[in-house]
Amino acid sequence: MRGDGSVNKVMMAAGGVGAVLAARELLGRATEVDLRGKVALITGGSRGLGLALARELADEGCRLAICARDIDELDRASEELEGQGAEVLAVRCDVAEQDDVERMVAVVRETYGQVDVLICNAGIIQVGQVSSMELEDFQQAMDIMYWGALYPILAVVPEMRERREGRIAVVSSIGGKVSVPRMLPYNGAKFAAIGLSEGLQAELADDGITVTTIVPGLMRTGSYVNAYFSGDAEGRGALYRAFAPLTTLPILSVDAASAARAFVRAIKRGQAECIYPIQFSLVAKLHGLAPATTIRILGLAGDRLAPETGEGDMTVAGREIDRTIESTPWRMLTTLGRKAADRFRENPGPVSVPDPD
Repeated sequence: MRGDGSVNKVMMAAGGVGAVLAARELLGRATEVDLRGKVALITGGSRGLGLALARELADEGCRLAICARDIDELDRASEELEGQGAEVLAVRCDVAEQDDVERMVAVVRETYGQVDVLICNAGIIQVGQVSSMELEDFQQAMDIMYWGALYPILAVVPEMRERREGRIAVVSSIGGKVSVPRMLPYNGAKFAAIGLSEGLQAELADDGITVTTIVPGLMRTGSYVNAYFSGDAEGRGALYRAFAPLTTLPILSVDAASAARAFVRAIKRGQAECIYPIQFSLVAKLHGLAPATTIRILGLAGDRLAPETGEGDMTVAGREIDRTIESTPWRMLTTLGRKAADRFRENPGPVSVPDPD
C-alpha cells in the first residue's frame, strides 16, 4: 500500500509538471506574432545557423536580407532562398566595421523600407589553449561577436523605437553561459553578447521592442571546417580530431534545422531567452547554481581530456586540417558533420577571408 501511495505521488507530480508545460506552450502560442511580409535581416546569413534561420524565416513568409563577408557565399545562399520562393537581398558586409554595417542597413532600408526583425548571428570559432592564442584572436572575436552585434542594433533601434515595434535576436552560445576549455576568445565574446542582449531587453521593453537571447548548444552545421585551430601542428591536429566529432555525433549535438525552428519560434513569441537543446539549458542552470563546481569539472576535463595544443601560435582553418586526415574510423565519426557542412553551405569555406598566419 505504501508503495502504491509513492507511485501515486510520483504520477501526480508528473501530471502537474505536464500541465504546467502544456499551459506554458498554450500561452506561448497565444503570444506568437505573424511574420508574413516582415523584413528580416540576418547577419552571417550565408551559411551555418544563419542560413538555417533564413530558410526558416522564408517559410514564415519574411522578406529576407542577408549579409556576410564572402560575396560568392551570399550569391549561393540567395539563389537557394529565392528557389524556396523567398524575396532576398544579399549585401556584402563586414560586421566588425561600423561604417560598413551602416551602409548595409541603409541598403536594406532603401530596398524594403524598414527592418522589422534583426538577427545578429555573425560569428567566428577559434580553438586552442590560451598559450597558443594572441591578443588579435581576442580582438577579432570581440569585433565580430560583440561589436558585430552592437553595430547593427544601433543602426535599427531608432526606426524600431519610432514605430514602437521590432524584434531583435542576439545569437550567443552555451559558451557564453559556461566558459569551456580551449575556446577562451570565443567564450569571452559570447559572454559579452549575452550581457548586451539582456541589458537591451530591460532598456527597450517599454519601446515595443522585444529582444531574445539565442543560446545554441552543439549543433550539426559542419561549422568545424571553418573554425580556426591554434598551436603547433601536432596539437592543432589532435584538437581538431577531438572537436569535430563533438559537434557531429547524435545526442551530443542536434540538427541545425530543428534548432532554427526553435529559435524562430522564440523570436515570434518574444521570449527573453531560448537555450536549445534542453540538455544545455540544464548545464546552464547547474552552472548558475554551482559555478565553482562546474568550473572545477571543466578544469579537470580540460587537463585530462582536451588535447594539448603546444606553444606554437600558428592558426589554421579546420578544412585544411581535415584534408590531412585519412583515418576511416574518424571519418565515420564525422559522417553527419560532413553531410551537414554540405547541407548548410559550410563547404567551400569563405574564400575572401584569409587564414590567419
